Amino acid sequence: MSSLPAATNPFPVRVFGGPTALFEYGGLRFLTDPTFDSPGDYPRGNGRFLTKTAASGAAPTDLGPIDVVLLSHDEHPDNLDTSGRALLADVPLILTTPGGGQRLGERAKGLADWESVELNRPDGGTVTVTGVPAVHGPGPREKVEPVTGQVVGFILAGQGLPTVYVSGDNASLDVVKEIAERFAPIDTALLFAGAPRFPELFDNQLIVLDSAQAAEAAELLAARRVVPVHYDSWAHFTEGREELVAAFTAAGLADHLDWGRRD
Repeated sequence: MSSLPAATNPFPVRVFGGPTALFEYGGLRFLTDPTFDSPGDYPRGNGRFLTKTAASGAAPTDLGPIDVVLLSHDEHPDNLDTSGRALLADVPLILTTPGGGQRLGERAKGLADWESVELNRPDGGTVTVTGVPAVHGPGPREKVEPVTGQVVGFILAGQGLPTVYVSGDNASLDVVKEIAERFAPIDTALLFAGAPRFPELFDNQLIVLDSAQAAEAAELLAARRVVPVHYDSWAHFTEGREELVAAFTAAGLADHLDWGRRD
């Protein structure tokens, strides 16, 4: 990695289980999909539950100040739980879906597809965050969103900074191709994976990428580094770290994987 230009050098990413990761970028501290509740069953509607199987790797009080939360969606407890909602009260800016922007109060801003905001960097200059499409299930958005809701991904960019992609709960490689056409190569991709399925949703088809698709997404994005998230700590994931390693190895991309810091 030392031979890469400064803008592409990897920055530390702390991962806490599920979709939650913390990184500093352009002098600002970003947190993805905050989830810190204890293991147990959490309602997801219609009398059904999501089961959290492992404790988070940190508590909100361990994180220090957060400048921006990148919230892929606010309607599912494995992406925003009770502790995560409490944390939002102390965050100056929450970037999320258009619907979430309406639900979460005045510090929340919903981003439509390809809509950007510029954030001032403490050292001068700006970070541009662009909302990018995500589809939380198989098929076209107009059929998926009434079932699983809106989801947004994010691209982060800035002068002298690496390009970062946070996928959110996306199951569509067509969406990844659209993003790649506009932003590839990606320096760091936080890819949500885990191959979650539910028998009662979409005939048990994938609602987020499986491991082989995550490797294909990395190829499409020409991603120099992939930090997998949201593949563990919940019972509805059908693939985990072992399957991700196997898929990236088969694609010749094993050396692109970065499992993040756990401390």
